[in-house]
Amino acid sequence: MANQTASDDGDSLSVYILTYNCARTLVDPANFAPYLFHALPPRSDPPELLVLCLQELAPISYAFLGGSFLTPYFKAFREVVRLASKDHGYVNVVSRNLGMTAIMVFLRDDVVNHLTWVRTAGAGVGVSEMGNKGAVGVQLGYRTTRGGSPADGEVDDEGGEVEFTFVSAHLAPMEDALERRNEDYKNIMRRLVFLPDQRLKAPLPGGEEGEDAPLLQGELAWQEHETLAEERGMYSASSYFFFAGDLNYRTSLLQPSPQDVEDKFPQPSANRDDPIHFRDLLAEDQLTQQVKAGKTLHGLTEAPITFPPTYKYNTDGSKAVLLVTGEDRQHWSWARHRWPSWCDRIFFSSPQGGDVKVTPQRYTCLPLFATSDHRPVALAASVPLRAVSNAGQVEGERGPTAPFGIDPEWRSKRVQARRKELAVGIMAYLALTWEGNGLLVATTIGVVGGWLIIRSLLMG
Repeated sequence: MANQTASDDGDSLSVYILTYNCARTLVDPANFAPYLFHALPPRSDPPELLVLCLQELAPISYAFLGGSFLTPYFKAFREVVRLASKDHGYVNVVSRNLGMTAIMVFLRDDVVNHLTWVRTAGAGVGVSEMGNKGAVGVQLGYRTTRGGSPADGEVDDEGGEVEFTFVSAHLAPMEDALERRNEDYKNIMRRLVFLPDQRLKAPLPGGEEGEDAPLLQGELAWQEHETLAEERGMYSASSYFFFAGDLNYRTSLLQPSPQDVEDKFPQPSANRDDPIHFRDLLAEDQLTQQVKAGKTLHGLTEAPITFPPTYKYNTDGSKAVLLVTGEDRQHWSWARHRWPSWCDRIFFSSPQGGDVKVTPQRYTCLPLFATSDHRPVALAASVPLRAVSNAGQVEGERGPTAPFGIDPEWRSKRVQARRKELAVGIMAYLALTWEGNGLLVATTIGVVGGWLIIRSLLMG
């Protein structure tokens, strides 16, 4: 049997993952917050671990430049969480982006002291491996306790440690890009390499670390985890693994015809045998087929899909929330040039067999908001608070392993791609934003004015 160090028998951690393509638009916290925890089972406590996986977080100019340009977008989601939280508060322990893809990890305020270490990673798979498409991930250690509740804020030296890996991803679009999406996943697997997040190593006085809240128990936590310096991929035999995002797999290789729109696009129906029920279309889902064939998301699994397609809806800017929870009598307004598809998905794996596994509680979509043509998707799950030792595992009890090794050139490729992102970001900022246009005009006026002054002096 694998060596384990367990907390109290029966202890588990509630995890809530949400993935959302923001369509490069700021969310309205007041509209989004009432539905944030829509996937929680009835009468559930607020989850202890909350992860937001975000795609197309901001326009390409802001996303590629990063830093303070993204502050309003992260701040909007922090406000969503604050407004949605009633019985407990949340601490945003880390927020990171790789280009237009982002991830935000929150811990409930009564368990935040159990965080022991954090690693982050990013890999682009867009044009020239830039971050218009790609993935960003967080790995973290959560210390369990022996005797007493995790809510007491005390860290027990006899406790074990549970590892988590969360990845937010955005793969290639379009119906016919099936092989490209498979290749994107392979490249993410090879180039998403986790290293200690140095920005979280030494919180500033007062407990603030830039835009992020304090994370660790001072330098001690890092000294205890010197092995974190080694490179690690997103597959780990000792980690719970969640892979979520706009994975963009569709329900056809071809664009829909006008007849397809009339005959095959689903509409709400409680009767599963109704031709307009989405069940028939779900049978054509590319991702389900590719996973079964072992061509992507190797070793990962998904809870059963019981919700309608999450893409591509026509949106109406005159309404903040277009579909509400009681939607079985509402008409679904689809874009006619794209097949309705389950683009937004959440997959997971457990560190080993037996009772140490992810237990899905509810997997569903949220309402459609006017700012995006995607619906958010959320998974509520629980995991046992039992640590798993890599060294003590027995073959056959391990979690999934990566079929491809880490790319030895991942670091240089990311550096080169980052330079291109900055160049594209600057050009997009100057050409596509009001601030950039103003700066460009002011610079032009300054240069022309300076030249005229110099010319008049020379001629005089």
